[in-house]
Amino acid sequence: MTRTVDDPEAHGLTRVGGRPPLTKYLRGVAQRKDFILSLAKYRIEAENERQRLGLLWIVLKPLLNAAVFGLVFGILMASTKNVPDFVAFLIIGVFTFEFFGSCLNAGSKSITNNQALVQSLAFPRMSLPISVVIQKFMELVPTMLLLALILTVMGHRPTWNWLLVIPLIGLYFLFCMGMALTAARLAVHIPDLTNILPFVTRFFFYTSGIFFSFDLRFADSPRMLEYVQYQPVYAFMSLARELFLDSDPLYDVRVELWPIVAVWSVVIFLFGIVFFWAAEERYGRVN
Repeated sequence: MTRTVDDPEAHGLTRVGGRPPLTKYLRGVAQRKDFILSLAKYRIEAENERQRLGLLWIVLKPLLNAAVFGLVFGILMASTKNVPDFVAFLIIGVFTFEFFGSCLNAGSKSITNNQALVQSLAFPRMSLPISVVIQKFMELVPTMLLLALILTVMGHRPTWNWLLVIPLIGLYFLFCMGMALTAARLAVHIPDLTNILPFVTRFFFYTSGIFFSFDLRFADSPRMLEYVQYQPVYAFMSLARELFLDSDPLYDVRVELWPIVAVWSVVIFLFGIVFFWAAEERYGRVN
């Protein structure tokens, strides 16, 4: 194609803020790993430095959530009397869901809450939602260690299956990263999304079986159980429970859940990257 005199590229000029190719863009994100990690650590410190218990709230929040749900659904509503080892069942569900919910909600605000930074500095905007997910992951690690300690105290002896939680968390990280990237871009285009996301999170919360067992609830409907396992958060949560609680026959590890979580993780992660990158030039125009 012949370039005209009016073509800036014909004179070696490039557009300021233009979107680079995807591979070059991702290299730019990787080059800013120190910035991403520093931002994640700073957020953790900033969110807890003014509180007397400080970083202890990282593990106290999911514990308090589990206590509230256990009181409401386990005692007052008596809806879980048939679930064996309900306390462990509930704690694993709450700790697992907390990471997804916080990544989705905080990720959706990662661009809109940093307008000054986005509009004043040139850097790959993807760094912001990535730093949010890394922050939540840093908070997830101590809660999972606490979870393992609680289960051990409750009498669940560690098994080799517990090591499989590590690749499971890795896949969960990719899935939540893809969701956060997708939500971050949508929140820029649809400002009302921040009001809608709590309902989306609530939908996943009530359809993931946090405080009740789908296996027991739909024991007479095998077709329904087959459909439910394709809900990604439920699949992750079920695998976590089965790996931690495999001493109970109810929690025999279902191998078929691994391909489901793997496909969800890879597809959502890759989609989130491409979807976010495609609008890179628009993030500096946040109103």
